[in-house]
Amino acid sequence: MSSTFKVHILGCGSALPTLKHNASCQIVEIRGKFMMVDCAEGAQTMLRHTHVHFSKLQSVFISHLHGDHCFGLIGLISTFGLLGRTNPLHVYAPVALEKMLNEQITMFCPHLSFEVEFHAVDTTKNAVIYEDKSMTVTSIPLEHRMPCCGFLFREKPLLPHIRRDMIDAFNIPLSQINNIKAGGGWTTEDGTVLEHEQLVTPADPVKAYAYCSDTRYIPELYQLLQDVNVLYHESTYANDQIENAKKYCHSTAEQAAMVARDAKVERLYLGHYSSRYEDETVLLNEARAVFLESFLSNERMVIEL
Repeated sequence: MSSTFKVHILGCGSALPTLKHNASCQIVEIRGKFMMVDCAEGAQTMLRHTHVHFSKLQSVFISHLHGDHCFGLIGLISTFGLLGRTNPLHVYAPVALEKMLNEQITMFCPHLSFEVEFHAVDTTKNAVIYEDKSMTVTSIPLEHRMPCCGFLFREKPLLPHIRRDMIDAFNIPLSQINNIKAGGGWTTEDGTVLEHEQLVTPADPVKAYAYCSDTRYIPELYQLLQDVNVLYHESTYANDQIENAKKYCHSTAEQAAMVARDAKVERLYLGHYSSRYEDETVLLNEARAVFLESFLSNERMVIEL
């Protein structure tokens, strides 16, 4: 059975695009909803390599206003206009983007057929910034050279599974299934009481994905990543460049692994690689020395939770 929670990697390089990697961009897919996380140059081209149609994108979450995380946004909005989009596009980003984005839309896309609804994100707060009946998105304060945050995508609990064998064995009307899922039981014609727990099996466990964009190593970050299944954490440098990591407020692969270890996540995916590394194996090896379940992210990869 295919997962209903996936992450599509569209770009996992850092500021300088290379022939190997695009700059930061992902699609998070949860129960039929599609959300873009960061939108660098090349996002549209890479999106065409996925099964995700442009029209399915509901929202874009921008972690910070460095170009390798947001230069592709106005181009994406322009393309939506050319395709005749009518549904609103929701943009969640630091407040400083709103004025610039509105000016770009006025200049390049003055006749859009849809609304771009901007939602300012306070990057200093750990807060729910989006919620619907099936999921939440929470901001994760990070520490970079400008206001920056990550995003935590978490499912809400599902209802339990109906035991079809019990429904059939006791001739329970199908009209009662929703009541049973919601916690009800059933009493048969002969007075036999069937408790709720006899009629269901437990719901699938909820899953969570955390995207930690550009940030220096934050020892306390793990506290905001409890019960996360998969963590994407920037790992721009290997340990040979730790002084650059400090200077530019980035993390090493080892430091990303320390966050994953302390948060007790199931899997860590490395990304935002410096263009100096033609082979990221050195990053993977340094991460796995600390946290074995570390992996390299790559364009066109689909991570299933």
